[in-house]
Amino acid sequence: MMALIHVFLDNARYHHAKLVTQSVAGPNCHIRLHFVPAPDQVRGRLYCPHLNPIERLWGLMHKNITHNRCYDTYNQFSDAALEFLRERVPRNWVQFCDAVSDNFRVISPKDFRVMT
Repeated sequence: MMALIHVFLDNARYHHAKLVTQSVAGPNCHIRLHFVPAPDQVRGRLYCPHLNPIERLWGLMHKNITHNRCYDTYNQFSDAALEFLRERVPRNWVQFCDAVSDNFRVISPKDFRVMT
């Protein structure tokens, strides 16, 4: 028995492409797509990609892999990206974690003070 895989997507047009919807439409497919509401549908709130951990990870990868670098081939770029995600992120998570997830920290009330 396979577990159901839930994939959360924004409403980019390519996520609604026939190829995507057809590939998950079969009765034996264990993938369910969930589309995140557009910004104007989320009670007037704007979408903030800088608060999304995956967007922050892509930014960190860009800074470490593609910023001011040019790869001669796709394979070289692919190898660098995979090495970053598989090796450097886990090995250096203590240094990277705040750049990716600092908006999820639990703040202790004792750290607050009243300014008068």
